[in-house]
Amino acid sequence: QVQLVESGGGLVQPGGSLRLSCVVSGATFSLHAVRWYRQAPGKERELVAAITGVYTNYADSVKGRFTISKDDAKNTVYLQMNSLKPEDTGVYYCRTVDPGTSSPYWGQGTQVTVSS
Repeated sequence: QVQLVESGGGLVQPGGSLRLSCVVSGATFSLHAVRWYRQAPGKERELVAAITGVYTNYADSVKGRFTISKDDAKNTVYLQMNSLKPEDTGVYYCRTVDPGTSSPYWGQGTQVTVSS
């Protein structure tokens, strides 16, 4: 079964940095299109960053601060988060899609808290 596991979250002060990891296991397809989402309490889940092949896209709120990347050999996608702000607080999820079935696969999420 395809499984995505996020890690790297934690408590950080404003202006600090965190690097999230998303390890994909059990997939018969290679990493191609992976997205990072986040969800704050009481709010809808929002797209933060995406990587499709060699192309990346970011939400306006994180442009210049977050970087998405991947290591195909490790089946891992990363989200480097710099200059963190309190509004970045939330549960961060990674998602990928089976290109054959279009079925999405979500991780369980990792908590990021930005607070002084």
